[in-house]
Amino acid sequence: MAKAQDSSGELIAGRYRLLDVFLREEGRALWHGEDTAFGRPVVLTWSRAAGHRGEKPPEPAADRILRTAEILGPACHGGVAAVLEVVEEPGFVWTVTERPPGAPLSELLLHGPVDPVRAAGIGLGVLDVLTAAHHEGVTHGELGPSQVWSDEHGSVTLTGFGLTASPDAKRVTAPSYASPEQARGEGGAPPADLWALGAMMYALVEGRPVVRDRGEAEATLRAVERLPVRAPRDAGPLAPAILGLLRWDPVERVPEAVVRESLTRILRQNFEDITPPEPLPDLLDPAGDHQGRDTEDEGSGRPARTRGGLSLSRPVLLGAAVAVTVAGALAFAAMRGGSDGDETTVSGAAPSRAAAGAPSAAPSSGGAPASRTPTASAKPSPSPTPSASATTGATLPAGFSLYRAPQGFSVALPKGWKPVETQSSDDQAYRVTFGASGDPRTLAVTYSTQLGPDPVAVWSALEPNLRAVSTDYERVGAIRPVTYHGMKGADMEWYSVVGGVRVRTLGRGFLIGDHRGFSLRWTTPADDWDSAAERQALKAVLDSFRTGTE
Repeated sequence: MAKAQDSSGELIAGRYRLLDVFLREEGRALWHGEDTAFGRPVVLTWSRAAGHRGEKPPEPAADRILRTAEILGPACHGGVAAVLEVVEEPGFVWTVTERPPGAPLSELLLHGPVDPVRAAGIGLGVLDVLTAAHHEGVTHGELGPSQVWSDEHGSVTLTGFGLTASPDAKRVTAPSYASPEQARGEGGAPPADLWALGAMMYALVEGRPVVRDRGEAEATLRAVERLPVRAPRDAGPLAPAILGLLRWDPVERVPEAVVRESLTRILRQNFEDITPPEPLPDLLDPAGDHQGRDTEDEGSGRPARTRGGLSLSRPVLLGAAVAVTVAGALAFAAMRGGSDGDETTVSGAAPSRAAAGAPSAAPSSGGAPASRTPTASAKPSPSPTPSASATTGATLPAGFSLYRAPQGFSVALPKGWKPVETQSSDDQAYRVTFGASGDPRTLAVTYSTQLGPDPVAVWSALEPNLRAVSTDYERVGAIRPVTYHGMKGADMEWYSVVGGVRVRTLGRGFLIGDHRGFSLRWTTPADDWDSAAERQALKAVLDSFRTGTE
């Protein structure tokens, strides 16, 4: 068994076949493998066993790694690779995990530096996982590029938690990413993980690690402890965050919250740079509820409304989400030239950190900004192919009526609702957002003409943008494939906070053929989500929506 790391074709735990090594580094080797029981790909990691200090015998590595995985699975929301098996032998450990999406950063680094914005996005994904782990009292302690996986959509998955026997255990892998205190043999508390994050972002933008591998672990660790950190030359706006994390004294390293704000600001600024801000129309119904005292939005000079003692700025009205249009990426139901930044390209209202700032229309893959057209003057687009006849008003629950849109779809809406914002683009894509003054809920319907074949994949591609620009973003469960009115689709749910109110959104996207599709996004206060009235309302919307008028 001690030679298993060199034995292609051998079975680990009688089930997982070693195929080929795709990475070797100090103290670690990663193998492509196959789960022979289910025929699925896996990753097998051979790691040198960590040392132990103290009088009490250490917890067996297999028990520790599995226990850590059980803690972090629900805490990190898919950010940690699922552990399938752990095999412990004297001096080393095999850990078998599901194959994460993408590839480890060690492979990405072989292709040279990446731009600071991409590095910031990866760094933010790593920080999300580390923050959740540290909150649970779990430190990684061995973090390096081979244990951070990322794909072209920006998703981030970490591996390797639980390898260290204790916080003060000596580091045994990837010494170039060890912190100075680890190099001195003092072990790795959470600040050591932050150093490793800074070192990885440094390597991403510079194309080389902070400290080059000296061939032997001890020589590399001595260099980590003694050599000063050279300021990165190509980090751009990422340099302050990197240097703040690479402070020699762990007490002086910038806190996780400060790092998060810095990375988020870089991503948001990039969105704003590619998306020129433009003013929003007044979304309030002139005949609606204008009660409450007027105040001033801090630093903006715009009036704000107060309802129920909560001060709401204009973009927060009508469900706090209609006005959120931060920059975005290709997404399910993204309008060419008319996508919304964070998640508005999928469906529904978009609560985000930019809600109280100057919203902007997002560019499409073609780069043209969306035009904001008042609802009354929106030009009807050709009707997409109907999937079924529209539900009649007689079948609707009380308090709902059927709305037939000039764009060519129909949907049941709560009485009193009407379009509050309409966007359209030259390729006939559009988005219509519905709501009513005084009602905290919204529905957005988006039609797109340039979609990919997999709704789940497009949701996955959108999520990094959601995380970057939303306050307290939290996905609810997994992205789920669905069949909707006989069409291929996917559901995604998430929480976020706008104006101090926690909201929950269900986004349903589906394809109607020829690269075309729709998405529906229903947003409501999270406290009301499970009420009978809300469930009935959401069911009425989903059951009634049709892609063509009768």
